Amino acid sequence: MQYVVIGLGTFGTKIIHTLSEHGADVIAIDQNKAKVEAVKDIATISLALDSTDEAAMKAAQIEDVDAAVVALGDSQEEAILTTAILKSMGIYPIVARAANSLYAHVLQLVGADQVIIIEEKMGEEVAKKLLAPEIHEKITLTTGHNLVEMQAKKTFIGKTLKELNIRKNYGVNVIAIKKKKTQIDEDGKVVQTVELNDLPSSEDRIEESDVLVVVGSESDIENLALSKEV
Repeated sequence: MQYVVIGLGTFGTKIIHTLSEHGADVIAIDQNKAKVEAVKDIATISLALDSTDEAAMKAAQIEDVDAAVVALGDSQEEAILTTAILKSMGIYPIVARAANSLYAHVLQLVGADQVIIIEEKMGEEVAKKLLAPEIHEKITLTTGHNLVEMQAKKTFIGKTLKELNIRKNYGVNVIAIKKKKTQIDEDGKVVQTVELNDLPSSEDRIEESDVLVVVGSESDIENLALSKEV
């Protein structure tokens, strides 16, 4: 898979790091030569050019990428022109960052297939974390489902998976249980270890401090995490 990321601020650079760590080829583009130089060891190709220059963009030969990310931050006029040029080049999908809902609407009009308003997204994530502090880690799978590690809720303690019936009630599958164990090592020190039960049965009973590894849609997992009882 090959992607082009235009705009090498904090947002764009983080995307490049993450894509590269997962084995993707990334073309990094920015007008700022210092920013381009900073990612040359991470990106597959680093180009210092003006993304609002249609001729320069076509010369970069990026038409065959699997997706484009327009991460130009507060340079919204540049983002709009860049998105329009990418659209005219037949690139799909185009993911663009917007400063606010007005620019998001304009970006969609000129060809963005997905628009991200970072401040709103972060605000939503913080609120969800406050509402559901049990959720520790979340990974989005290629199927569109999420794999989540969540602390066992107080209402789970002492009940078996059969009694909780999480799959029927919430459409979420428990695929593993992490149990914390306190042990004494050879030096007489108290150490904590984690035992992973990756084939939990319906008769496994949830204990305090257990961490459940669950798979399901984002909305189903949120409903589970926010529920007062099961």
